[in-house]
Amino acid sequence: MRHHQRGFTLIEIAIVLVIIGLLLGGVLKGQELINSAKVKNFAQDFRNIPLFIYGYQDKYKAIPGDDAAANVHVTGATTATTPSGTIGNGVINGNWNTTTKTDESYLFWQHVRLAGLAAGPTSVDDPTYIPKNAEGGIIGIESGLNGYIGPTTGTPAVLGMTGSYVICSSSILGKFAKQLDITLDDGNTQTGSLRVVESNHTRGDPALATTSVADDNSYIVCMSM
Repeated sequence: MRHHQRGFTLIEIAIVLVIIGLLLGGVLKGQELINSAKVKNFAQDFRNIPLFIYGYQDKYKAIPGDDAAANVHVTGATTATTPSGTIGNGVINGNWNTTTKTDESYLFWQHVRLAGLAAGPTSVDDPTYIPKNAEGGIIGIESGLNGYIGPTTGTPAVLGMTGSYVICSSSILGKFAKQLDITLDDGNTQTGSLRVVESNHTRGDPALATTSVADDNSYIVCMSM
């Protein structure tokens, strides 16, 4: 007896294609939602830090990290001793990505946490002491006078990043960095209050033009306030 193999009808194939399309659409939409959530998390990191500073100032009339009486104001706090001669001058000195545990910019996190303004470990020896962003990059703060991002040359020239403080967050993909600039600033990664630099950025060098920021490369994003 001969058996005839039955093939798929056009309707069955069309149904399968529709199902595949719906599945692909769901995956893409899901990825879009994940990416959007990451950008919101990055943006919230930048928005939260000024609140920590203002909250601490309101309570103790001093700047976290720079507070010369931190051990009096907040139980268990360490008063910074470096950079030398800068404690209590109203500026958060030290680099945003410092590893020196006595720097003002390093102790900033301990002071705001012990003051009840931010969550996280208060021991400077804790391996998770430095806060991380949604991509696992570190977050930090320094004085805007330290010149982390310098001016560009050419015409027109772009001024370096200034402000009372500069907040930086590392290991952010270029596609997220550009979206952050649209969300928080002027959409140009080389100008304004939010700028993007290479992961191996040399202090004093300018920010990158938007066209130079590759979607799948990681960068440091900094915002002045």
